[in-house]
Amino acid sequence: MSTHVAVIGAYGSAGIAAAQQLAEMPEVEVTMIDDGDPGGGLCILRGCMPSKEVLSAAEHRFAARHDDRLDGPLPDVDLDSVVETKNKRVLNFAAHRRAGVEELAEKENVQFYTETAQFLNDRTLSVGDTTIEPDYVVIATGSSVNEPSLPGIEDVSMMTSADVLDATSFGDSGIVMGFGYVGMEMVPYLAEAGEMDITVIEHDSRPLDEADPAFGDALLSYYRDAFDITVLTETDERRVESTADGGVRMSVRREGREETIEADQLFGFTGRRPAVDNLGLENTSVNPEPGWVPATMQARGNDRIFVAGDANGREPILHVAKEQGVTAANNIRAHATGDDLTSYQNVHHHVVFSGLGVLPYARVGHSVESAEASDHEFIP
Repeated sequence: MSTHVAVIGAYGSAGIAAAQQLAEMPEVEVTMIDDGDPGGGLCILRGCMPSKEVLSAAEHRFAARHDDRLDGPLPDVDLDSVVETKNKRVLNFAAHRRAGVEELAEKENVQFYTETAQFLNDRTLSVGDTTIEPDYVVIATGSSVNEPSLPGIEDVSMMTSADVLDATSFGDSGIVMGFGYVGMEMVPYLAEAGEMDITVIEHDSRPLDEADPAFGDALLSYYRDAFDITVLTETDERRVESTADGGVRMSVRREGREETIEADQLFGFTGRRPAVDNLGLENTSVNPEPGWVPATMQARGNDRIFVAGDANGREPILHVAKEQGVTAANNIRAHATGDDLTSYQNVHHHVVFSGLGVLPYARVGHSVESAEASDHEFIP
């Protein structure tokens, strides 16, 4: 008897990895589902790849401004050309991914639906106008923007990182919420390529919570000195509103008192969250709360639902997503045959193209603090 597995989010890195692994297994039928266009997943369409393309343009201007060996007037960054080039690269990347999915769909044991999938119950999926009852489901739907909860936020215009990557013009000034990995990359781009006066709201005393303090302190000083960016540390947003001239006004709390900041634009780089809201999980026995997916990728509450990639909220990195997809596929096979499931444990790693890549931050493995938090035995 064959095992039928549905993969929701087949264009993403985790989804295609799971589907490819499953399709090579004997007596396994795979149904791939994805309503995305042009196909690719976050990293290809709105993340790692397009961001590095636009950052490189700003890096050239930064070099012209700081390298004493270069002479002449400071060049402007042609944002129209930057976005056009970025779009061409993204379409090429997406076409490659789409071709891989379509090639896989030609296999005899694979079907592909370009539709939206929803759970009707623990075992039944609605896929467009079709209903299927797979033996297992892999959720690989990626992540979506984590919109900040702030009084007045719904009444103002806020640009996300995806909006910045598509923008061909910026105002003279901007307020930035969020100074994590995305903010560390986008903020100097706004200052250099957009030639904006930027004010960053940082809740803590330094950026990069997971980094040792020396790294965060060094980057903070570099951003202030090299890019002339104002970073308000230990500061909290209170409320935000539009101004009469179309700008934005934000009230913040810092050093025990309330202050007001005004700028032309508001930017939100406040992280991402698993994109599982529209899957109908409320019709199942699983609850997508923190920790709902352990290292086996098998969701708590339903041993036939597996979650891989950004959708599980564990570690949002493309290569990790691919490996999690393979783990999910192998564990589905193990569960179907009554074998033990394996846990996926990777070496934690982060690479941030901070300072336009001029002063990048990279980390491999644990710090003392993260090792302690993970209950690992270690020698300090």
